[in-house]
Amino acid sequence: MKKAWVIAAIVAGGALLARALGSGAGRTDIGERIAAMPDTSPPKWIYTNVTAIRANTERIIALLEEQRPTPAGTSESQANPRAPNTTASERRRAGSSKPG
Repeated sequence: MKKAWVIAAIVAGGALLARALGSGAGRTDIGERIAAMPDTSPPKWIYTNVTAIRANTERIIALLEEQRPTPAGTSESQANPRAPNTTASERRRAGSSKPG
């Protein structure tokens, strides 16, 4: 009987310890933990690369939004000086003559 009480006390103590340690893990900020890592650690490399990729993506999206299609009143050659001077029907004929 004494052995059962000892085992129950150990299990209860383990459960309380696990609960105390588990609840503290949710309060830490992952960014702070990564910032505390050395510069040569792979998790820090991944975190900084993902941050850089996100910034580049936002820059690309901003550039693409600046190059939105022009209103119907302006021609394509005026909107894009590098575009060849062809009409829509000429472009359709050129596209349909390609072997498929």
